[in-house]
Amino acid sequence: MGKRIITTEITEEDRKIENTLRPQMLSDYIGQKKAKENLKVYIDAAKQRNETLDHVLFYGPPGLGKTTLASIIANEMSVNMKVTSGPAIEKPGDMAAILNNLQEGDVLFVDEIHRLNRQVEELLYPAMEDYAIDIVIGKGATAKSIRLDLPKFTLVGATTRAGMLTPPLRDRFGVVNRLEFYTTEELKEIICRSAEVFRVEINEEGALELARRSRGTPRLANRLLKRVRDFAQVKYDGRITKEVADFALDILEVDKLGLDNTDREILLTMIEKFGGGPVGIETVATTIGEDAGTIEEVYEPYLVQNGLILRTPRGRVVSDLGYKHFGLHQEKLV
Repeated sequence: MGKRIITTEITEEDRKIENTLRPQMLSDYIGQKKAKENLKVYIDAAKQRNETLDHVLFYGPPGLGKTTLASIIANEMSVNMKVTSGPAIEKPGDMAAILNNLQEGDVLFVDEIHRLNRQVEELLYPAMEDYAIDIVIGKGATAKSIRLDLPKFTLVGATTRAGMLTPPLRDRFGVVNRLEFYTTEELKEIICRSAEVFRVEINEEGALELARRSRGTPRLANRLLKRVRDFAQVKYDGRITKEVADFALDILEVDKLGLDNTDREILLTMIEKFGGGPVGIETVATTIGEDAGTIEEVYEPYLVQNGLILRTPRGRVVSDLGYKHFGLHQEKLV
């Protein structure tokens, strides 16, 4: 699988720009209205009681702002944030060292928390509940367990696979928020804000066109803005209009629904070679020369979420909306 400009997974390019684009406080954060309103209440209540915030879990597709919200929590609570990830913590001793170095009230952000080692996860249970960890010193008959008290802290976990979290870990989070895809209007607002940071002029129609093709994801919206800015600077007068956005995104092969070449190839293969389906994912993968697992995990979710492909007991079927996207008529209904 080649590098996709419309992937919602974080890339090295994103890491370079996201820190400068991230809002610092809840009042500056755009979108996720329900999660934001609830967090505001919980944060204000914790501050009034002079307590640490309950442990928080964010789950949802990549690129929707889980890391940003974690940093906002730390800023709102006026504490420091330590950042790590599930795969990076290999042994319980690694987690014990991280926890022991926290200061009172600190936020510990664990990305991809569903990928924690089981032994590491079990160490977290008493840390989250009692702010203490049990450490075994020595081996064999001389081994003894001592309890090490920890400062009170807030664990903020983020995951794209909430179903892979074990119930004991999930139940220890007091605040659980599912992040939703952003509306076109919310993305337009984010793009206009990011354009100010980039010091690039953009009009409302240009921002709206970028928002429409950003697959409901701020990370992708900012990446596309950065690329379109280059075309505006070199091919036009530096200002992003709808004409500029259309020109640049067409060259980048991102269409009106945010589909790229492979997305369109999957749909057209199903329509032209299999009559729109039903057809198995393995058959489609073989036909286009792509790995079936990659199609199922990377490409298919967006096509299904947007109603372009339907999953049926007999296989995948291209919907009427999928036909209309290519200006085709659905001759048979399944």
